[in-house]
Amino acid sequence: MSNERVYIFDTTLRDGEQSPGASMNAAEKMRLAIQLEKLGVDIIEAGFPAASGGDFEAVSNIAGRLKNTQVAGLARASKADIDRAWGAVQHAVNPRIHTFIATSDIHLKYKLKMNRDEVVENAVEAVKYAKSFTDNVEFSAEDGSRSDRDFLCKVFGAAIEAGAVVVNLPDTVGYAIPSEFGELAKYVMDHTPNIHKAVLSVHCHNDLGLATANTLAAINAGARQAEVTINGIGERAGNTSLEEVIMALHTRPNYLPMETNIMTEEIYPSSRLVSMITGIIVQPNKAIVGANAFAHEAGIHQDGVLKNPMTYEIMKPETIGLNKNKLVLGKHSGRHALRSHLKDMGYDLSDEELNLVFTKFKELADKKKHVVDEDMEAIVTEEILRTPEIFSLEYQHVSSGTTVLPMASVKLSINGRSVQGAGYGNGPIDASFNAIAKLTDTESELLRFSVSALTGGTDAMGEVTVRLRENGLIALGKGADPDIITASAKAYVNGLNRLEYLKTHPVEASQFM
Repeated sequence: MSNERVYIFDTTLRDGEQSPGASMNAAEKMRLAIQLEKLGVDIIEAGFPAASGGDFEAVSNIAGRLKNTQVAGLARASKADIDRAWGAVQHAVNPRIHTFIATSDIHLKYKLKMNRDEVVENAVEAVKYAKSFTDNVEFSAEDGSRSDRDFLCKVFGAAIEAGAVVVNLPDTVGYAIPSEFGELAKYVMDHTPNIHKAVLSVHCHNDLGLATANTLAAINAGARQAEVTINGIGERAGNTSLEEVIMALHTRPNYLPMETNIMTEEIYPSSRLVSMITGIIVQPNKAIVGANAFAHEAGIHQDGVLKNPMTYEIMKPETIGLNKNKLVLGKHSGRHALRSHLKDMGYDLSDEELNLVFTKFKELADKKKHVVDEDMEAIVTEEILRTPEIFSLEYQHVSSGTTVLPMASVKLSINGRSVQGAGYGNGPIDASFNAIAKLTDTESELLRFSVSALTGGTDAMGEVTVRLRENGLIALGKGADPDIITASAKAYVNGLNRLEYLKTHPVEASQFM
């Protein structure tokens, strides 16, 4: 069997951003879009333009910036949504409108309050209207895995007849089992008369931990587009993980003889960037990109790997861009070397941005002997990709010990005005958070607090992630510093800024596919 092409449709910027607290600002979305193009994804679903003005602007900016990748905008089966989507993606090299409507009986009865004929009519009208703007139209049958098979084929056939070049079969609630989903994909391929005129796509959620398995089963059955996210982020338990699908195809060509356009060496840098931007830490045992994915602790494993890595490694770390021979920067490194190295990492900074990063780099280099890639990613994220700041940390001093009541004095800039105050707590971090909350007059609830080291060694940069909730809004905050208490304060302030951002950039629609 000759190799066939599988198209990779990345929805990290749309469905991935629907992970609780994972909202990104415009600069972060642009940075990630540029990296996704470098990774080689075929289509980027840049957002849901009708959701908010901010989402429309972000999708529009990305569409105008990317040079090769198709840019898709999501739209419900309504003219208003489709107008908005086209307005945002029209300047892309190859714009796509992605429209959808639910097809399962439970959605028809309780959500849409339509009968089947009305759904088909709406789908056809939406596709035809989208087709008036571009030939590149994708149609999705929301909750497809729980839909009647013959009705699903009828809707897909009608959508293709109306002009859809891609029809997408979503497992919206992560309900399907691989053998079942593979059979459903094959049924659609065999019973949709005009399916040869379109590409069958699949969009699987991970509620039962089967998203990647379901996607591969569908590809084996004839699907030729996979809708995925970096690190598998997304609604609830997340989406199909790009890195898992790609490396399964790459590692098992004897079983799945498919080709993609993905540059596998960009997988790990993409994973790190998504984690840095969203503040969602990749679990250590995560397949492909987790910290333990290429670690061997058992003696028998170590012995085997030393003799031949293939005894216990089915992939080479270098294949996904996990290169252990990184250039190490130090306090004597100059501006030119820093710019060159940042460019190799994928950061093409302006002179003004470089000056900001260079200043922070020198400050860090004075504190630790060697500055590595993870340190630089933290600096770039903090200085260049950060959420627009209402609050910023200017000064922090803490006193704590076994016989001392922990106390923190903090100085903040709030909309450019300096304020200072103090707070007590159960520990230095709690005291700092209490002082910051008092100064900012915020009442957020701390849902999660986690600490990790960016690198090895006692002088490693500490990375703190917090998850905050206020008035129903959830935001992640992230901070990095050699001093873990300072990193905690930075993360808390970053989270508060993200909450303020969400208050002024509401998302009106959040759950689809």
